[in-house]
Amino acid sequence: MQSIIWNDLSNEQQQQLLQRPLQSVSAQTQAQVDDIIELVRSQGDAALKALTARFDGCQLEQLRYSEADIAAQAAKLDSDSRAAIDCAYQTISRFHQAQQPQDIKVETVKGVTCELRYQALESVGLYIPGGSAVLPSTALMLGIPAQLANCRRRVLVTPPAADGSLSPALMYAAQRCGISEVYRVGGAQAIAALAFGSESIAPVDKIFGPGNSYVTTAKQRVSQSARGCAIDMPAGPSELLVIADAKANPAYVAADLLSQAEHGADSQVILLSDNDALLTAVSRQLSQQLRTLARASIAQQALTHSRFIRVDSIAEAVAISERYAPEHLSLQVRDEQRWLAQLSRAGSIFVGPYTPESGGDYATGTNHVLPTDGFAASYSSLGLLDFYRRYTVQRASRQGLATLAPAITRLAELESLDAHARAVSIRFAAVEVNS
Repeated sequence: MQSIIWNDLSNEQQQQLLQRPLQSVSAQTQAQVDDIIELVRSQGDAALKALTARFDGCQLEQLRYSEADIAAQAAKLDSDSRAAIDCAYQTISRFHQAQQPQDIKVETVKGVTCELRYQALESVGLYIPGGSAVLPSTALMLGIPAQLANCRRRVLVTPPAADGSLSPALMYAAQRCGISEVYRVGGAQAIAALAFGSESIAPVDKIFGPGNSYVTTAKQRVSQSARGCAIDMPAGPSELLVIADAKANPAYVAADLLSQAEHGADSQVILLSDNDALLTAVSRQLSQQLRTLARASIAQQALTHSRFIRVDSIAEAVAISERYAPEHLSLQVRDEQRWLAQLSRAGSIFVGPYTPESGGDYATGTNHVLPTDGFAASYSSLGLLDFYRRYTVQRASRQGLATLAPAITRLAELESLDAHARAVSIRFAAVEVNS
């Protein structure tokens, strides 16, 4: 892949270079998604079955996958795969268990206490992408925190195979996470069903999970609807940015880039380096490794809108990364801690030569559901707290209210809200009258 010299470009050309591949078709995607959402809202299960037949080639009588079917499929999984899922379950659980929230109670002035309390969401929808790859790892990333938070209703939706079956690995992961409510539906239609409900699927409070541009758009649309539901984040096509210097191993860098490129044709990978020899070596490694991949054609399509960028310094690479705000950021440079301290606008950061991005995808323990499309600048990686809602409680004694009364009433008067002020003063007037 030919490298591009960053400082040879104008500001406009630099901005264009960092453009995500799907941003230019978002208007068309949104229109198609709106049509699907309206169809599901008006026709319910009939629409879901018709769309599943259209997009997945599967004719279904029932959308729900029974507990017996879940168990039967999970039982087919080989022992090595079970062991791998069990290992990932343990590391992900360990990291997320440490995130358990603690209620707090503070006396803000004498006689006035304020509390922050956490309550698990009642019902959550867990979207597991299907299509060209089965993703039991995503079921773990969503199911484990939902399980740890003790969300009462955990609903998994995923596209079925043409014969209507679901993957044994996915069903085993669902079992480990205590998920028994599973539906065979994917795409924007699954998001619409989770948000608005159908005859078979009761609506949920919040939807979690990554997906393609249609799923991401559908999540954003239902979250904006007055009768829709909350979502975790805009999590769409995968992306990886690597910052590497002359110290980096070209084979490692190329392998990391391809690990994301094989996710889908709409994935994007970017390499930033201040070393020409490294850029050339990685390009050569890409060509060699690409030939060995089962999903080579998908990775090749992703590489057509990926970038090799020559920068003047690692400091400049850091500035570009902060501007781009990648979903995944790999840091393979000397003096890692120095540069890590200057990086925060990323969904998840992978530091050093022995921290491949695929480790975070599966079993290091961090969550792989991350904001994409530049949203890492303002959204967080998925964590246990996303499966809770928080609310406040306050209690004031007569003495406490008396202490705050002058401030409350004066602020109310400044805003011309007489009833607000009276709600304080009447309490002292009532005491005086009754006494």
